Amino acid sequence: MTSQTTEALLGRDGFARLADAALDADLGGAVAGVEVLLQREAGGLTRFANSQIHQNVWREDLAANVRVVTDDGRVGVASVHTDDPAVVASTARQAAGIARLSPPDPAFPGLAPMAKAGDVEVDEATLTSTPQHRAEAVRTLLAEVDERYEAAGTYRTQADEIGVFNTEGQRSYAPRSSAALTLVVTGGSSSGWAEDGGRSRSDIDPAAAGRRAVEKVRAGEDPIDVEAGQWTVVLEPPAVGTLAAYLAYMAFGGRDYLENRSYAAGRLGEQVADARVSLTDDPRSPHAGGYPVDYEGTPTTRVELLAGGELRSVVHDRNTAKQAGTESTGNALPAPNTYGPMALYPMFAPGDGGSTADLVAGCERGLLVTRFHYTNVLNHKETTATGMTRDGTFLIEDGKVTAAVRNLRFTQSLMGALARVEAVGSDTAFAGEGFEYGCRQPALRIAGFAFTGTTSFG
Repeated sequence: MTSQTTEALLGRDGFARLADAALDADLGGAVAGVEVLLQREAGGLTRFANSQIHQNVWREDLAANVRVVTDDGRVGVASVHTDDPAVVASTARQAAGIARLSPPDPAFPGLAPMAKAGDVEVDEATLTSTPQHRAEAVRTLLAEVDERYEAAGTYRTQADEIGVFNTEGQRSYAPRSSAALTLVVTGGSSSGWAEDGGRSRSDIDPAAAGRRAVEKVRAGEDPIDVEAGQWTVVLEPPAVGTLAAYLAYMAFGGRDYLENRSYAAGRLGEQVADARVSLTDDPRSPHAGGYPVDYEGTPTTRVELLAGGELRSVVHDRNTAKQAGTESTGNALPAPNTYGPMALYPMFAPGDGGSTADLVAGCERGLLVTRFHYTNVLNHKETTATGMTRDGTFLIEDGKVTAAVRNLRFTQSLMGALARVEAVGSDTAFAGEGFEYGCRQPALRIAGFAFTGTTSFG
């Protein structure tokens, strides 16, 4: 923990100074390569509850992850949280010791070669945001909440940096900025959710978020019971974001694919979703929050996961790419990594269905779902998940929202749901749950979405 007078970014030179301490350290004989992954986070968070700010915090952390490879293919990893070059050098020696005690890894693909990755958009105002700015934004949203309700949530602004340096000449460095707002407004029998975010604090409209949450809580009063079963649903972007995040975890990882634990195994090239559905992983997009390099230093890329409903590809790191006889897509996680590569920024492409209101208007009878909560995996390979609706679930009749309903539990194959998509919204909105730093998603209308349980609360 430090004061917010600290420089927003350590910078390329500061990262290089730390990395070189490890790369230049005497690690003894038989060392074939060294990799240093540096990650720095510096950000402020403002929390509010009972419609008033109750906490401002500032967190700053610098993590060094050192991977050492011996001449006979043994790999060791050690990590530390420090900004002291001497400690980073000591960590490299620890990694070398671990490598010598480890068995050879015949699948290790070698360290990433030098690559030019480019940059992503960085917003200076977001990097240097103050508690005063966040407090003003919270005041703006609270002005939209009348005295019958109470608001709670968070507003975060953050400056992050990544650096990957190795003995193959790799010296990648990139900063990024991000901001995110979450808000729940509660009343006697209902609650309403809103969120916003992006690479810049200017992407956030606090007043609009406040109005959305108030509209939800007001419309959600006096919820009624509906039966569990197969429903047509209109999923708003936060709910769609949960689907995207869990699909990325269950269906599109290269390691799961190679081990036949993925929905994609044996299905590449098949039509698995409605033709309206396209899903990409695109860390560099202005609508996502990723870096231009992954955690091995490979440039990140735009990967088509689903295109027109066809299952096009899975994501790879250097290890799975070697096994699959292809190239890394830039989706590595930090070593040591038991999950394999991950699509961290999956985004559904907008369609021609119009606004969320238009999707509702095209629904004879169904449910409008604001977001999902407490979602868990039931069957990884079949992409079956279960979770609850939350903070705004409504009955649709004859193309209109007619009542609030009590929350429901869903149990659904997510890929199965994509096969029954009826419409994809034209607009996108920020969805943060389940993501590293959030993406923009459209609304979806899906037939036959399975709800398996009811609740006694709205």
